[in-house]
Amino acid sequence: MSQSRKILITSALPYANGPIHIGHLVEYIQTDIWSRFQKMRGHACWYVCADDAHGTPIMLRARQEGISPEQLIERIGAEHRADFAAFRIGFDNYHSTHSEENRQISRLIYERLRDAGHIAKREITQAYDPVEQMFLPDRFIKGECPKCGAADQYGDNCEACGASYSPAELKNPVSAVSGATPVEKSSEHYFFKLADFEAMLKDWTRAGHLQKEMANKLDEWFAAGLQEWDISRDAPYFGFEIPDHPGKFFYVWLDAPIGYMASFQNLCARTGLDFDAFWCKDSDAEVYHFIGKDIVYFHCLFWPAMLDGAGFRKPSAVFTHGFLTVDGAKMSKSRGTFIKARTYLDHLNPEYLRYYFAAKLGSGVDDIDLNLEDFAQRVNSDLVGKVVNIASRCAGFLSKRFDNRLSAELAEPELFAQFAAAGEAIAQHYEKREFSRAVREIMALADKANQYIDEKQPWVLAKQEGSDAELQAVCSMGVELFRLLIGYLRPILPGTAEAAEAFLQIEPLSWQDLARPLGEHQISTFKPLMTRVEMAQIEAMLAASKEDLKATQPQINAPAAASNAWLEKDPIAETIDYADFAKLDLRIARIAKAEPVEGADKLLQLTLDLGGETRNVFAGIKSAYAPEDLEGRLTVMVANLAPRKMRFGLSEGMVLAAGPGGRELFILSPDSGAEPGMKVK
Repeated sequence: MSQSRKILITSALPYANGPIHIGHLVEYIQTDIWSRFQKMRGHACWYVCADDAHGTPIMLRARQEGISPEQLIERIGAEHRADFAAFRIGFDNYHSTHSEENRQISRLIYERLRDAGHIAKREITQAYDPVEQMFLPDRFIKGECPKCGAADQYGDNCEACGASYSPAELKNPVSAVSGATPVEKSSEHYFFKLADFEAMLKDWTRAGHLQKEMANKLDEWFAAGLQEWDISRDAPYFGFEIPDHPGKFFYVWLDAPIGYMASFQNLCARTGLDFDAFWCKDSDAEVYHFIGKDIVYFHCLFWPAMLDGAGFRKPSAVFTHGFLTVDGAKMSKSRGTFIKARTYLDHLNPEYLRYYFAAKLGSGVDDIDLNLEDFAQRVNSDLVGKVVNIASRCAGFLSKRFDNRLSAELAEPELFAQFAAAGEAIAQHYEKREFSRAVREIMALADKANQYIDEKQPWVLAKQEGSDAELQAVCSMGVELFRLLIGYLRPILPGTAEAAEAFLQIEPLSWQDLARPLGEHQISTFKPLMTRVEMAQIEAMLAASKEDLKATQPQINAPAAASNAWLEKDPIAETIDYADFAKLDLRIARIAKAEPVEGADKLLQLTLDLGGETRNVFAGIKSAYAPEDLEGRLTVMVANLAPRKMRFGLSEGMVLAAGPGGRELFILSPDSGAEPGMKVK
């Protein structure tokens, strides 16, 4: 057993603008497993998080709902807390970035950076909505691409031709908030001089604080040169006002990571923990952040630079993970695989998903896949058929014949010793976040335990006269091995472990206690700890997810928003006459071929089969779909769109997609039975 450590752990803050879904849970389950393991090892460990509660999208959504931003974030925060609790995410504190602690620490860090000369200010010109009287982020401006003329493009890049540009270059721009034509307006902004910390960051990112893949990725940004970071936004804005600068607010990404510190400070005030012992420059405590690979830039460049410049310690490590796919494809609302946490909970045991994710997760940044058929089979085979089955096979005999009492001596001391000795290797896998390896070793032990029971055949012994002592010893041995297995699985299956501890009538298991057998001990009557997953439950969950989609009725091309969230509802555009709409010839098309476009970051070249006629279309969906995932699928296209000459070739139509962009983009797909060439009515 290593010396006790002081450990602070965080997960990235979910944005207070929508529900938790199973893609989010990859991170929170992974972090929670690691936190629970550290606590089982006897370390002084705390796990904190908070809702990320500021920014333009929250301000606008609250306005759309006719409530205050405070009311919105309070409601969403309560929903987040309930979902996390149901998935047994064991936060020691869950807070909000819209808190007094966060306001004070954000102000302190800003003032220290300002006084040390790391803040610059200068006037910039931005698009301004004269109706809403607000400056518009790039992604809240739409217009025609200045390069290819494609309509309805965002203010920073074209999804049709892949060109990058400034919002000022858009043709016929409109505000995505009001529909008004933006005007140019100047404003003074404040910038963090990230380049002041280049030498420190180069050393820190290569000193073992990041996974090698992430350190290599950051080298690309160093090569391109570290740019000053605009940390201010103009009123109206939901956030913290910058000290001494009325009408100027901290950009949400400045105070969001500070939310880690604020949540911990809130915990310290409640429990008497020493905040400075964890965050001062010479702290001997450990601080770890778990994040998705889409927010590495903020957490591995801006965040350590801000901390260093303000006189605080930097993280011990930032652990980055990949995304979640379902059945080998991006999560899809139309297929029902974009599953909210609450929808999952309505149909399935949360411990199933915790176990399946653990069985897939390693220490790298690769995406993981939730194969729903494999999910059911693995849970049924491993958890129900192997682990829980050990207890159920033995407990009945102990209850009927021995008043639920275990034997004083182990029937197979060497076998118990093998199980106990495996604990250190399993612990090392947990420590290194190689959860899938830990699961494989635990299940190998479960196989051995079941093999032992199969060989001893307690059901046969129960029928033989004079075999009571052996029957009790064999069944007691099975229970002893079950206890070890459930202890090793406790970080992954806290709810099942708690129920197992009640069955065993023991205190919560710690790692160091596992190697000591129970010996002569009274257990309680066994009750089923877990039931099988039925495919009907999964099908019902997918159907309910499709109903969720109908209920929310998302608008096409909702603008992407800061801090990994988007507006739930797009502003409604100007109405058109039915006659204008009727001019659109929407057709079912089969994607016969899909391939990347050389020199374009966002385009895929699609060959569309319209039932005897083929069209060549360039679509800005590369961020959401791999070419091989598209071939053979049906989609909907605008068939009578005039061909458009692009630098990559001639585009002869447009496929329809919905979503905020990036990975959250979904091509429209008809139900089964549709045929290429059919007209969409």
